[in-house]
Amino acid sequence: MNTKLLTCVSAAALVGTIVCGLTSAGAEEKKWQVGAAIYGLQNEYAQRWAADIKEQPAVKSGEINLTIFDGKYDHLTQRSQFDTMVTQKFDAAIYIPIDSKACDAVVKKAAEDGLPTVGSNGPCDTQAMLSYIGSDDVQAGRDVATAVISRIKDGGGVVELQGPVGQLGAIQRGQGIKEVLDKHPEIKLLENKTANWSRQEAFKIMQDWLVAHPGEIKGVLAQNDEMALGAIRALKAAGVDPKTVPVAGVDGVTDAIKAVAAGEMVLSVAQDAHAQAQGAVDIALRKLVGPSYKPQADIWEQYKDKMPWGDGTAKLYNVPWTYVTVENAEKILKK
Repeated sequence: MNTKLLTCVSAAALVGTIVCGLTSAGAEEKKWQVGAAIYGLQNEYAQRWAADIKEQPAVKSGEINLTIFDGKYDHLTQRSQFDTMVTQKFDAAIYIPIDSKACDAVVKKAAEDGLPTVGSNGPCDTQAMLSYIGSDDVQAGRDVATAVISRIKDGGGVVELQGPVGQLGAIQRGQGIKEVLDKHPEIKLLENKTANWSRQEAFKIMQDWLVAHPGEIKGVLAQNDEMALGAIRALKAAGVDPKTVPVAGVDGVTDAIKAVAAGEMVLSVAQDAHAQAQGAVDIALRKLVGPSYKPQADIWEQYKDKMPWGDGTAKLYNVPWTYVTVENAEKILKK
């Protein structure tokens, strides 16, 4: 009998990590050691990404042993985790960086040490990355701004809740928002500030803005859903009906989809965590196994027209966005 059991245990020697893989009661089999370094596991989207990568067929079958690293929103923690992967002779890394500039040195050093790196979800400003699979953040910013501004009939002021300083995804979403604002001189950007993807930070910031600009805020441009939800909570606390102040965000987290269904958000631009996580594993394995490798995730069939696998060596795989609106929110929730 060759019984295999899925294991997912905390590793005391690796602070903030979860190790997932298969143990076998039969003969030893070659397993690739792959690390997934995530900027932080304190928000729903990152948790969903981590859950999806554990379900990748290559992880479940035992072809790879996967270690998930919690970066705790700190670049130095992530850098140390890469040092651990190199020391322990991991075969490949998957990286969602908290700092899109400082990550360049991390990826370059990893490459020099024989650790190829695949980027996912959050871009890194580097040429040393093996490949990147994610979505077009500039377009997401444009979509957020367009959804909000199109509902402000007579002009007025808006506020922008931004992601972490230095993270390229936040920078690019901000770029998309600015492109749309520049086309609408009747809309004034009253305030913008980072809330670090955090619902609680956004709540506090929005409270301050509502006091500083009484009656002036006609819309909220949030670079992610968590911050959008924090802004909605602040509006309610101030006695403002969120249905009268259009709010849009990015990610497609559960509470945001519910808020869209209830009419409290006008749009959530949803990322496909399943595609970004499981696709990254296939790209890493293509590097390790070679040209004979066949991708195992179902996403390549799902997106074959918009995001073809090719030979698995493209520098960029652009995962399409899903737009959550009041018309489809209930259907997406059921899925």
